[in-house]
Amino acid sequence: MGIYVSVRGWLECDERQLAAAQDIITAHEDGHYSHGWGTPRRHVNWTHYLFYGADIRESGLDWLVRQIDAMARIPANEDGDRVSGLFLASHEIHGTAEWQVRGGELLISPGGGSHRWPDG
Repeated sequence: MGIYVSVRGWLECDERQLAAAQDIITAHEDGHYSHGWGTPRRHVNWTHYLFYGADIRESGLDWLVRQIDAMARIPANEDGDRVSGLFLASHEIHGTAEWQVRGGELLISPGGGSHRWPDG
């Protein structure tokens, strides 16, 4: 059966950065876990959001981390704003990790006690 990780979170960016992130998704298309990516039906106001939510096999984590890391490195916009975001990855054995996208990097750290909900 394998070990699964529940990954859910989002990225915040501008329109140009969203297009670059979607190019990254397309480049990593796998026909299965790629369907976890989504955007709102309609854009509202100025910030663009890109969401991910799926239960993926542990073996697929590197595939997803590579994408998010590439998205974190998308250049800043004319205002100096970079892609930013937050993901929670709940591993069946190792617990929850927090993936922060900020400052052009993907920073992964163990999730604190506050991340135990909704996992139990």
